[in-house]
Amino acid sequence: MTSRTGTTAGRVDPGAFRHVLGLFCTGVTIITAGDGVRPVGFTCQSFVSLSLDPPLVSFSVSRTSRSWPLIRARGAFGVNILTAEQEGLCRTFASRAVDKFAGVDWTPGPVTGSPRLPGSLAWVECTVEAEYPGGDHVIAVGRVRDLEVVDGDADPLLFFLAGFRRPAPAVPPAPAVPGSVLTAGGTGPAVPGTP
Repeated sequence: MTSRTGTTAGRVDPGAFRHVLGLFCTGVTIITAGDGVRPVGFTCQSFVSLSLDPPLVSFSVSRTSRSWPLIRARGAFGVNILTAEQEGLCRTFASRAVDKFAGVDWTPGPVTGSPRLPGSLAWVECTVEAEYPGGDHVIAVGRVRDLEVVDGDADPLLFFLAGFRRPAPAVPPAPAVPGSVLTAGGTGPAVPGTP
């Protein structure tokens, strides 16, 4: 089914924009930092890998965020990649609460001191590399200083169509088709003559 109801005279309808882009499933993170007084953080689903060399990541944050100015001033941040079991924590950090860390256990990261949240899939410590305007958001770029997989076997927390999701159970890979570009496991080179 195809629909083009999202534009009128070149203007994109905000509701249609949200719906269409909501079809893109993302992981969910909590961006954290220490501000010298108390830790701060916010839920973020726009976190992405940006560059391998140098190692850079990026995320977008609303211009109205109260947490981002404190994190930017600190010059460093941590990214906690959430598991499906952390939906409640995710909702807390998505709120406008003044102290989102109330009752939340955390430990300082070894490089920047940014809060690491127990139970996360992984964490990444970064220094703020750059910031760019992005409409009603700010595009932040961070240089990776340290990272670690904490629980690589846990299911990630996913966000799809304005709701949280869990991944479907893993399906065993199909057998390789002779002459296909994928190996039986779906990984690695399958071009004849390559290792």
